[in-house]
Amino acid sequence: MQQRYMAIWFRHLLTDALVLRRQALKEVPFVLAMPVSNRIVITAANELAEQQGAFTGMAVADARAAIPQLEVVNDHAGRAAKLLRLLGLWCIRYTPLVAVDMPDGLLLDISGCAHLWGGEREYLKKIVIKLRDSGFDARAAIADTPGAAWAVSRYATSKPIVPPGAQRQVLATLIPAALRLEPTVVDKLHKLGFRHIGDLMQIQPSVLRRRFGPHLLLRLDQALGKVQEVLLPLTPPVPYVERLPCLEPIRTAPGIEVAIEELLSKLCTRLQAEGKGVRKAVLKCYRVDGRLVQAGITTTRGSHSVSHLLKLFKLQIARIEPALGIELFLLEALRVEDMDTVQEQLWAVSKGLGDNSLAELLDRVAGKVGPEAIQRYLPAEHYWPERSVRPASSLTEEPTTSWPEQLRPIRLLAKPELIEVMALVPDDPPKLFIYKQKRHVIHKADGPERIGREWWYDSGEHRDYYAVEDSEGQRYWVFRSGHYDGADAQWYLHGYFA
Repeated sequence: MQQRYMAIWFRHLLTDALVLRRQALKEVPFVLAMPVSNRIVITAANELAEQQGAFTGMAVADARAAIPQLEVVNDHAGRAAKLLRLLGLWCIRYTPLVAVDMPDGLLLDISGCAHLWGGEREYLKKIVIKLRDSGFDARAAIADTPGAAWAVSRYATSKPIVPPGAQRQVLATLIPAALRLEPTVVDKLHKLGFRHIGDLMQIQPSVLRRRFGPHLLLRLDQALGKVQEVLLPLTPPVPYVERLPCLEPIRTAPGIEVAIEELLSKLCTRLQAEGKGVRKAVLKCYRVDGRLVQAGITTTRGSHSVSHLLKLFKLQIARIEPALGIELFLLEALRVEDMDTVQEQLWAVSKGLGDNSLAELLDRVAGKVGPEAIQRYLPAEHYWPERSVRPASSLTEEPTTSWPEQLRPIRLLAKPELIEVMALVPDDPPKLFIYKQKRHVIHKADGPERIGREWWYDSGEHRDYYAVEDSEGQRYWVFRSGHYDGADAQWYLHGYFA
């Protein structure tokens, strides 16, 4: 069988994914940035920002000087790998062998697959259109080798499909960077006058190895098909699903409970053997009349306890309408996580957040009031109050930094609210303030604490914060925006201490 490969290039992978979540960024130039060696450096730029001069690796300060209206969004390490994995798992519907090609692409082994879609042209067209309709700026190419497909998808201006056996002619017209070489090697080739890969093909392999090292020769041989390139395909997650068909339709709540318990027993046995626990599960009930009803649960931490999960589902049984009866139950664990084996401690007094009983209590509460009503927060490495906390991903997640030593309110408002304040000259705390038409006379105050704005994210005034206590004993966190300038000074309420 003729080996054929497809390379997919996401030209603006990270920015396209962000626009899908924040549509307001679609019409503005913006970049993703993160700290690198004491500098805030751009890790990705959208097309509008690139057109105005921003590029990956550029310092944010330089980009802001060139583009005053530039929006800067905080980036996180590992975001590209996670996105490419999700896109790769989506591509498995077109071929079982999909590999991630960091930092912005995928490599697909499509041998024997294209004819199912009417040939390579229709196959490539369908995948690219699907990705573009989903919001990703994607380009793709097909060739006999992964290296040739990669080169054509990024550097060729002609047809994206290389006929079998024609990769040598196509590669000869492309620049050396199309061989996936290190930037230092590309610069060296450019200085020596090598403008096309065809120039390298005319030189003896021993000369290339001696002058540029073995990596250039390896990449050239891989692209030409002289050396087989091994891809590491993605492995799709194993679905955790249990089925229970019924001989007679079930119409009663006790019958539904028995069915759930049997499904949970099978699912939890499997999860326990693999050291995993349920974080999110859904029960799908297929009725005799052809309709589907379902109920779901979420847990604070992974659990494979049948009794605990059954208690959570019992809270949902009243919402299941069996009508003429349910003939098939399907229990699916949508999200699972690894669980550590806990060593029982004979003299343990307090288990803290690691106590299973605490997690189970929170799960039961969440089943009644909703999981979104229960949140745990951890400190983030930011001075600006709105960015100084972040939601924890789990009950036992450890903080990466410590809480600030300065006094902070128990409740921080998501957006500071404007208040009317009477205050004396600079640096004096307010004497009273009016909030929601209520007058608060201040008896005690502490401050000011000046917090400067993180200029690499946005622009604006600094803040002078005061912790104040009114005549009723209530304590608040208020601030003045910018320097004191008389009657025009703006004051805000930002939090409550009790």
